[in-house]
Amino acid sequence: MIRKCFGLFLAFALVFSVFSTLPVDAANRPLAKLPGNSNPLMDHKLGADPYSLVYNGRVYVYMSSDTYVYNSDGSIKENDFSSLDRIQVSSSADMVNWTDHGTIPVAGVNNKNGGKGIAKWAGNSWAPAVATKKINGKDKFFLYFANGGSGIGVLTADSPIGPWTDPLGKALLTQSTPGMAGVTWLFDPAVLLNDDGTGYLYSGGGIPNESNPASIANPKTARVIKLGADMISVNGSATTIDAPYMFEDSGIHKYNGKYYYSYCINFAGTHPAQYPAGEIGYMVSDNPMGPFTYKGHFLKNPYNFFGVGGNNHHAVFNFKNEWYVVYHAQTVSKAQIGTGKGYRSPHINKLVHNADGSIAEVQANMAGVAQLSNINPYTRVEAETIGWQAGIATEPTQASGGPISNLNVTNINNGDWVAVGRADFGSNGAKTFKANVATTGGGNIEVRLDSDTGPLVGTLKVTSTGGMQNWKEMQTTINNVTGIHNVYLVFTGSGNANLFNLDYWQFAS
Repeated sequence: MIRKCFGLFLAFALVFSVFSTLPVDAANRPLAKLPGNSNPLMDHKLGADPYSLVYNGRVYVYMSSDTYVYNSDGSIKENDFSSLDRIQVSSSADMVNWTDHGTIPVAGVNNKNGGKGIAKWAGNSWAPAVATKKINGKDKFFLYFANGGSGIGVLTADSPIGPWTDPLGKALLTQSTPGMAGVTWLFDPAVLLNDDGTGYLYSGGGIPNESNPASIANPKTARVIKLGADMISVNGSATTIDAPYMFEDSGIHKYNGKYYYSYCINFAGTHPAQYPAGEIGYMVSDNPMGPFTYKGHFLKNPYNFFGVGGNNHHAVFNFKNEWYVVYHAQTVSKAQIGTGKGYRSPHINKLVHNADGSIAEVQANMAGVAQLSNINPYTRVEAETIGWQAGIATEPTQASGGPISNLNVTNINNGDWVAVGRADFGSNGAKTFKANVATTGGGNIEVRLDSDTGPLVGTLKVTSTGGMQNWKEMQTTINNVTGIHNVYLVFTGSGNANLFNLDYWQFAS
């Protein structure tokens, strides 16, 4: 989400609202993710309802496509969720530097997503859940999503970032699925692959009758159903989870042989103290299909930590032998527009299971998680791998050689920058720096250490390549850089137009 010339942006907001970047105010400073902090995971765009997948040493976070929605006068309206027809994906090996993998154009009904929507029957894609399973000896990936509150669909892929296909051409779960009758909102999936290879899909939410205290206390709108061996079919009938004060946001994880079902407690009526409104409660069972017993709560509403509330959505995961919870909060939108207006961004904090199996209250904050590993600057680093940034945006690229749905950094103006945390240059040191760039104008990439005004160790002069998607690798010498440093690429140049686009960068010794 970019932040320069905010007033001018609003004037043209309707024209550019198809892009998932944020409006712009002052450049040269980060918006919400401050250097040294790990939360929010990103602040150049939004992302809601996060779900995690750990695969091959990386954690992937899948999110609903929160994007600002505008009134006719260009002002930002309260989030009406009309833009939630895509799934956004980011991944990290270290929990600080996140690679932006762009969006999955899920919803395809009525020419949604510019005719590129994958699920032609779906008008929405809310609150994704993702799992991987070896099918016929090959890893297969399954992305479950909610078509609003009316059902659950599934996409499949051979990698965690796609490309994705719709194997069914219709919803996997609907109100007519056995056991699903009585679910007010058939949405917010969570998926568990058990140790024996059996999959279980959790979903549901809502209050059947908010004027009835019994309906508020025991809405009985959560469900779990066993998946077929192919993960795109179901076996038998769904089972009701009697989650007290259930509202939305199914979550599931397994710890020490026990199954933990978690969810957002509703806001209606008057609650006993053990069911605090808008917090994440949890239940435990010896069986993935229950019965589950309520045990307590572990994540307060975001308002308690960040001064802006709204709904509470989470997923619990284990990464490199530590437990974490990913959740959303309106921190970027609050920093951007002064109030959240319902627009959300992903955060991660540690989660602790106590010795008795209970879950300790999570301490949500902006500091987040300490970086788990160093970056190797001598391998290709995608420019859209970002620890912190000021002023930039990302977009789909035509550059070759990158990941599926590759992006480049764009909207680069004088004084903007991107940075990564803890690049390990070793004892021999870096001598050169190269970057893959595209431009009709040009500018400079200043390589600085440890801050955007830190020691300047080299400058790459970027000259015209003949087009903003005509890519050329350019190189410069670097003063011998050794040891571990945060690396800042500070962009300089003249004029108000995008100076250049940046695809990847790499150091050499």
